[in-house]
Amino acid sequence: MLKLLIFDLDGTLADTSRDITDALNYSLQPFGVREYSVEETKLMVGSGISELIKALVPPQPSPEANAEARETVINRFLYYYDNHLTVHTVLYPHVKETLANLHGYKKTVLSNKREKYSNDILEELSILENFDLVWGSDSVREKKPSPVPVFDLIDKFNVVKKETAIIGDSNYDVDAGKAAGIKVIGVSYGFRTRNYLEGSDVIIDSFNELIDVIPEL
Repeated sequence: MLKLLIFDLDGTLADTSRDITDALNYSLQPFGVREYSVEETKLMVGSGISELIKALVPPQPSPEANAEARETVINRFLYYYDNHLTVHTVLYPHVKETLANLHGYKKTVLSNKREKYSNDILEELSILENFDLVWGSDSVREKKPSPVPVFDLIDKFNVVKKETAIIGDSNYDVDAGKAAGIKVIGVSYGFRTRNYLEGSDVIIDSFNELIDVIPEL
């Protein structure tokens, strides 16, 4: 029987893609980079903004200039995102009522987004109270797809692998869950297409399917 549920945030609980895209495009403006669409951003995010920026900032004349450019873009991203965190961000259908009806489980969020942003988004969307713990990229020893934060959550809540499941929309969640030896529930409505969820124990198309799926795992 499952006791610990580990939820991804972006693409699983909430559609944050438009606000991330706007912040990303703002951050890259000084370097003449073309604007990215929401659909492009959905396929790029997942490993954390720092890794994404490393890939998108145009090469500079020297290592020092590369480092300075990346720092500029990160600072611009954080400035914009700080002030536009939930302008367009919304919960996916059935998230709020489903979380409220998942009784008897420890519920956590494990995101590659920074912890402050994760908490602020969950609070703004009025679902923070449903979670016993929220971890972001800056509150873990290693980020997904590493299984290390999953192991740390298992230890923290004093459960075992077979009592734990991760719920997410990307290969980062699937890979972390499989490497940790826990159950994996993929969600098909998020940022990634269904083929990224290969290896999941079950794939759901709507968040409220968890009510029936979780007891069966």
